Amino acid sequence: MIGVEEISMPEKSDAELPPLPYDYDALEPSISEQVLTWHHDTHHQGYVNGLNSAEETLAENRESGDYSSTGTALGNVTHNGSGHYLHTLFWENMSPEGGDEPSGDLRERIEEDFGSYEGWKGEFEKAATTASGWALLVYDPVAKQLRNLAVDKHDQGALWGAHPVLALDVWEHSYYYDYGPDRGDFIDAFFDVVNWDEAEEQYQKSVDHFE
Repeated sequence: MIGVEEISMPEKSDAELPPLPYDYDALEPSISEQVLTWHHDTHHQGYVNGLNSAEETLAENRESGDYSSTGTALGNVTHNGSGHYLHTLFWENMSPEGGDEPSGDLRERIEEDFGSYEGWKGEFEKAATTASGWALLVYDPVAKQLRNLAVDKHDQGALWGAHPVLALDVWEHSYYYDYGPDRGDFIDAFFDVVNWDEAEEQYQKSVDHFE
């Protein structure tokens, strides 16, 4: 499975759209085949294209010595790169066999850092209802704890050094076709397909690296 920290960016742009780890209709009725098709093939592909284009611009500017468009390209790397990385994790964070609640070391750490699973979930759901982009469960290697983040767009409200463990996309394109303005229903549906095994794997990689 692909994790955020496993996506290496080479010197020259060659980011590629990863395939979905399941069929386009596999998450129905939580997420429709139509939404997954649009979201993956169009939206995620757009971030991949934007990242590659920005990388090419930066390389050309370094070679030519003309940095007039570099500021914009740097911003596009941040926006599109974060969109690419988070979407890659988002697809892995869901499964047709998902649902239930976390277990094992991740469950224990959630209870330690948030007081209870219910305390974590309530806070995460609030992040998902207020963010204009993403709700993230991350591991903070400085404080050595799990945190919830409400991230606008793909990169506003992020925490330096934090490693995403669980990502929920709450941009309107992720739910409006299926749920209209009822984002809360989409958040509930996400928990019906959440892949806790993948989240556990991402958590263990973070802990093994930093603790």
